[in-house]
Amino acid sequence: MREEAETAWRRVWGGPTDPLRFHIKPLELAGAGMAGLVAAARARELGAAPVVLEKGGRPGGSMLLSSGVVWRHRTLADFREECPGGDPALQRCLVEELDGALDWLEALGVEPAARETGNPHTVGRRYDPRALTEVLVRAAGDVRLGRSFAEPQILATGGFGARLARERGLLLRGNPWSEGDGLAYALARGAAPTAGMEEFYGRALPAAVGEDDYVRAAQLYARHALVLDDDGRDLGEAAWHESDLAQRLPATGAWYVVDARALRERVRERTVADLVEAARAAGGDVRPAGALPFSLPASAKLVEPPFTAVRVYAGVTHTLGGIRIDERARVLDARGTPVSGLWAAGADAGGIFTGGYGSGLAAALVFGRVAAESALR
Repeated sequence: MREEAETAWRRVWGGPTDPLRFHIKPLELAGAGMAGLVAAARARELGAAPVVLEKGGRPGGSMLLSSGVVWRHRTLADFREECPGGDPALQRCLVEELDGALDWLEALGVEPAARETGNPHTVGRRYDPRALTEVLVRAAGDVRLGRSFAEPQILATGGFGARLARERGLLLRGNPWSEGDGLAYALARGAAPTAGMEEFYGRALPAAVGEDDYVRAAQLYARHALVLDDDGRDLGEAAWHESDLAQRLPATGAWYVVDARALRERVRERTVADLVEAARAAGGDVRPAGALPFSLPASAKLVEPPFTAVRVYAGVTHTLGGIRIDERARVLDARGTPVSGLWAAGADAGGIFTGGYGSGLAAALVFGRVAAESALR
């Protein structure tokens, strides 16, 4: 193990390593989601002795609750256009490093379920979330559940999605322990927050559903639907990813109205009709559009009867704003100066997807690895 660690150290940082001066370095990490587990696995490869402290009762964070797709925009230009408020340096790092990070992930022992995303806008791979979590926990080594952090070097507590959902009266579609503990700790140490603290990645849900239904029950067909508030006002079009619309939905809910033509459209491996039935099975309000308390406006999206209405609510998966970091995952203060001995990754680190949409799992993978390498430099 010692020889392997020294070889890895030289490969990453260059130059000879004196075996007599090579010491195993302890490292405390906060949070056992994807970012924390990746950082611990990478640190362990480099000869450190990482300890991952997770206040929840299971590892995996929101990764375990996801569809398992780890992706990037096809080009940096695409990324910049999609997320114009994000830090260009962080975005460049994600685009340039993700493919190699995915190869590293698979070298740990996880096989992809698919080597494509099924989306023409993105490049990436799909994994079974449970298998991915198991492999990362094994690679991370010392993962302690039900434990609060004390003085961590790496923050990966999942952002503040649970708190944001509660404060804004929205549904939660992510890790229930993501209350902003890492953010609060970093701010107390002098860190700066990023822009976009009110932004989140989310999905439209038909009701408050259990974790097993977060993916299955998501209503991902707004581009085929007429989206109306409770007064019958059109809430506008959705981007291809539909996360923008989730952020515009009223806390009290809205309606997706589709015609028979839309029900035949496909959304990955399912049809819109399948998604509507998933809403019904989850206890959602699915009714003939004629039973709505208002008259339908004229729309090119409603041509072929019958028309069906589905009640939807915004569900928060993770926050986009967070702790300011640089390309080495170092936590920065308001002047852009690194906060000594502190790194952040995953949804704790903001400023990557500001103003748009991107893969939180990809950011967790890339900057989890970077944080470990930087902390041990």
